[in-house]
Amino acid sequence: MRKLMGLFDLHIHTSYSADGNLSPGEIVAMAKSRGLSAIAVTDHNSINGVKEAVHAGYAAGIRVIPGIELDCTFLGSDFHVLGYGINPDHPAFFVVNMDISRQEFNAARERIAALRNLGIPVNEKEAMSRAVHGCFVTGELIAEIVLGKPEAASNSLLQPYLPGGSRSDNPYVNFYWDFCSQGKEAHIPISYISMQKALEIIKEAGGVAVLAHPGQNLSGKEELLEYIIELGIDGIECYSTYHNREKSDFYLEIAKRYGLVVTGGSDFHGKTKPSVVMGEFGFPEADTGLLDKLDTALAMYSAREAGQNLRAPAV
Repeated sequence: MRKLMGLFDLHIHTSYSADGNLSPGEIVAMAKSRGLSAIAVTDHNSINGVKEAVHAGYAAGIRVIPGIELDCTFLGSDFHVLGYGINPDHPAFFVVNMDISRQEFNAARERIAALRNLGIPVNEKEAMSRAVHGCFVTGELIAEIVLGKPEAASNSLLQPYLPGGSRSDNPYVNFYWDFCSQGKEAHIPISYISMQKALEIIKEAGGVAVLAHPGQNLSGKEELLEYIIELGIDGIECYSTYHNREKSDFYLEIAKRYGLVVTGGSDFHGKTKPSVVMGEFGFPEADTGLLDKLDTALAMYSAREAGQNLRAPAV
C-alpha cells in the first residue's frame, strides 16, 4: 500500500463538476506545482473525470484516489457524502448522474425565474446558453453572469458579492449559499437519493463513505450527527476550509470517540471559490499519526487497484 506522504488534498473538483472549471489534467498539474503527493478527485455526482485524473497522476508521479461527492438527503436536510477508493465503473454512479442532470435541466428556468422575482436581473437566454454540460444552470453560474454586468454595482442585492463587499471572498459560491441553497428564496428542490442509498452505493463500489464538511451542512443541526453515525457513515471530513480550528477539533473528537475515519480537503473548485487554495484546509502538518490513519482508511483502494484498470497506461 502506498502511503500518503507529504502534502495531500482529499476534496478536489474538476470541470466534470457543474461548478468546477479545470480539467483533470490541469488539476494534477496544479497539484504537482504545489508540491502535493496525493489528491482525491471528488466531483459532484460524477465519476467521469476519475480515470483521466488517475492516468495523469501516474504520469506526474502523484497518487490520485478515485472519488465522488454524492448529494443526498437525511431527515429532510441536504448533505454531501464523499466516496473514496471507489470503482468508477459501478453502474449506480451513472444512474445518479443522469437523474440529477435531467432534474437540473428542468429546474434551470425555475431557478432563473425565482431570482428575477427577487430583483436579480438574470437574462434567461444567456444563462441557458451557458448551461454547464448542457443542463446545469447553477447558482454559481448565475452569479458569475450577473456580477459581471455593469449594473450589478447599483443593485443592493448584488453589492455584497462585488470587490470589497462582505461576501466577496468567494462571491459565486456565497451567492449560491445565500440565494439558492436549501431553505433560501431561490432554492429549487432536487430529489436527491437518501443518505442511506448514498452509503450503499459507495460501499457496493468498494469505497469508504465520509461525511463532507459537516460544519457547513450540519450547522444548527448537530443533533443529527449521531443518527448519521448510526446509519453507517465510515468517516468525517474533520479538516475543511469550512471549518475553523474549533470546529475541526469538535468533529475530530467525535470521529475518535466512534472510531471513524478522519479526512481533510480544501473543496477546491477553481474560479468558483477563488479564496480556496488546493492543499490548504487547516490540516496540522505535524500530525503524522493522522496521515497514517488516512492511509489505513484508503487501504481498500490499494487492495483493489489492480482490478480497476487504473494502473499506469502502457508505454
